[in-house]
Amino acid sequence: MSKTYVALLEQASDGGWGALVPDLPGCFSWGESRADAARNVRDAIETYIDALRELNEPIPEPHSFAESISIP
Repeated sequence: MSKTYVALLEQASDGGWGALVPDLPGCFSWGESRADAARNVRDAIETYIDALRELNEPIPEPHSFAESISIP
């Protein structure tokens, strides 16, 4: 069954990008560009879940949602 996890992407002061997954503690990645960070965090999520499966640990359900809030 497919699961959708939220990844938060943030640009660093050096221009690179960091990405973290709130529903998977310790799951994060980075990239030189936003697209790189998004691609790399996908790999990090897959690796994280594979490790949980190997350890027979439960895979956390996604509980985070992203919402863009505009402030006038």
